[in-house]
Amino acid sequence: MFIMYFTERPYREVPEEEIIRSRSFFGTPNKFFDHEVGARLYNEYLDEAVYAEELGFDGVMLNEHHGTPFCMGGVMDVEAAILARITKKVRIVLLGNPLPIVKNPVRLAEELATIDLISHGRLVPGWVRGAGSEQVFHNANPAYNREYFNEAHDLVLACWTRPGPFRWEGKHFTYRFVNPWTLPYQKPRPPIWIPGIISGETVTWCAERRYPYIGLGTSLHLTVDLWNLYGKVAADQGYQAGSENFGYLQQVHLADTEEEAQEQGKAALFGGGGANFSRPEWTLPPGYNSKEANRRLFQSQSDYGFLGITSETLQRSREDVPPEERAKRRAERRQSDTRHRLQRGEISIEEAKAKILANYGKAQAGFQIIIGTPKSVLPKLRLIMEVLRPGVLGLFQAQGPLTREQRRNSMRLMGQEVLPQLREYAKELGIVDPFERQPGSRPFVAGTQYEPLVDWEALKRAPNRDESIRV
Repeated sequence: MFIMYFTERPYREVPEEEIIRSRSFFGTPNKFFDHEVGARLYNEYLDEAVYAEELGFDGVMLNEHHGTPFCMGGVMDVEAAILARITKKVRIVLLGNPLPIVKNPVRLAEELATIDLISHGRLVPGWVRGAGSEQVFHNANPAYNREYFNEAHDLVLACWTRPGPFRWEGKHFTYRFVNPWTLPYQKPRPPIWIPGIISGETVTWCAERRYPYIGLGTSLHLTVDLWNLYGKVAADQGYQAGSENFGYLQQVHLADTEEEAQEQGKAALFGGGGANFSRPEWTLPPGYNSKEANRRLFQSQSDYGFLGITSETLQRSREDVPPEERAKRRAERRQSDTRHRLQRGEISIEEAKAKILANYGKAQAGFQIIIGTPKSVLPKLRLIMEVLRPGVLGLFQAQGPLTREQRRNSMRLMGQEVLPQLREYAKELGIVDPFERQPGSRPFVAGTQYEPLVDWEALKRAPNRDESIRV
């Protein structure tokens, strides 16, 4: 199994009350950015990636967001280029470049090829549609998001695999002369992995191209559905999917004692956590998602939330609810919602923080975050492996104002005590990764039943799980 380390590289010293008041990390005024703090944090995060290599991680994962202290990776390829030079063994996994906001896919192809060359073939590129807020930040039309994504993807691959010079006459991109001289080290091209939240369209698109799909901490019951959807499409395409076709990102924080871990782990809810990534109107702008994707989001979300969407906000915007009922719910929300009450001065910042932290237990029970010592987190990680059987597992460091020492100690415990056991679990479960077995390399015989990809019964067998929490 391929195990990678991930952090959003947050700007950890932004005032929490500003995020809570505005209901969003995205759009927090950049007057709170301090150049000395920013310089220190960028170098700390680069050092963490080198430390992850020393601890035995197979890869370091980077991502990209814009206009938010939630993630300092606004220019992810620069970080990746530095890591290509200062690391020696780890794969550099980019999950990923938001293609719909890329104005020049040919330039992107050159950037990624350069990283692959400097690293001697350690790049794993991955591409995303980008959060809705990325469309706002880059003044991109969300209605064309998937069209831009598809064409930019095709153009980058053409740059890497089609001899030049050639012309490109597309719907959104036109080039009279495409002849990039810098081509990837890996032949015929680097492996491509695609991350996602819960979109069935993205899963289908990946399966048709035999790309591994990486679930970004999505709820287990709907992740199982997506794996099964991938398996069906794979069979239709003539191949048997397996663990090599799937990955999963899990937020984890470790400490030496359970008490220390539980206190430090609250950093995952700093500023409201993922539920405050951006406001719903920025996360899901009109035209960005299909109706089916929105329905999946509605089914998947909890009170903990992700990328600015919770079950509460989705419930208020359901398409099957009459407009007058939605208006009534919005009015009721303005009266009762914690953040609106804060804006009206009816409650204090401390009361708002207490409401956010009330979800801490739910988030852990539902596996949105796993907090504890190596001994207490290993059974939960094994359970995820038993259910989903991911060939790629990302361990996601908690966000928020943890100290450098607390973060590195969590990493140390991951590397020294958790990773070796996870590898043993993978051997026991027969899990292989995309480098051990080429995704899509096993033919499927039409008319037969494809091999099961998940074990949902493992969840039902798990001891001491809170049955009131739907994971």
